[in-house]
Amino acid sequence: MIPCYWTQAAEELSASDPLMAGLVARYPGVSLVSRGDPFCTLARSIVGQQISVKAADSVWSRFVSVVGAVTPGRVAELGREGLEGCGLSKRKIEYLADLAGHFLSGQLAPAGWAAHDDEAIIAELVAVRGIGRWTAEMFLIFNLMRPDVFPLDDIGLQRAIFLRYFNGEKQPRRAISAFGERWRPWRSVATWYLWRSLDPVPVAY
Repeated sequence: MIPCYWTQAAEELSASDPLMAGLVARYPGVSLVSRGDPFCTLARSIVGQQISVKAADSVWSRFVSVVGAVTPGRVAELGREGLEGCGLSKRKIEYLADLAGHFLSGQLAPAGWAAHDDEAIIAELVAVRGIGRWTAEMFLIFNLMRPDVFPLDDIGLQRAIFLRYFNGEKQPRRAISAFGERWRPWRSVATWYLWRSLDPVPVAY
């Protein structure tokens, strides 16, 4: 399902930024797609940390084959010993256990997130072991489909901005942050199109 704001965002970005207009025209009919389930999305992001996409897919498949239904209760039921055969490091197993605990205790309560701003949700997420700001921002973009997230530390976003707007010259973080202001309140959408300029195949987290 296309986010309700996508058409408006694409039109406004196109009107204010000729380069963005070209990207919007190049990728019609595609947009962000949410995986839907918050726990599954976050678990998958932990599994995929610091390994290739191909390796992450392989480990995730093994994880699902062991766990079955990817729920906080099932992960807690298996415990750390039950997850050892999934190809996960001990640290990632600890992270998944902590994530499940946060859901089961109510420390992470997705039902209330619609009323929270982005920074409040990020603060909740980074309290979980193994979840940093970048992972939290990816969750806001790809799961909650928040329209104005600008993941400054994302290497792909940085590279696309350098290539498309600065002739390949690297810029300091502060300059990237200031440059991104031109895309408010649709920075998630601008980021998505900039990612597409490097890789036309959309990625879902």
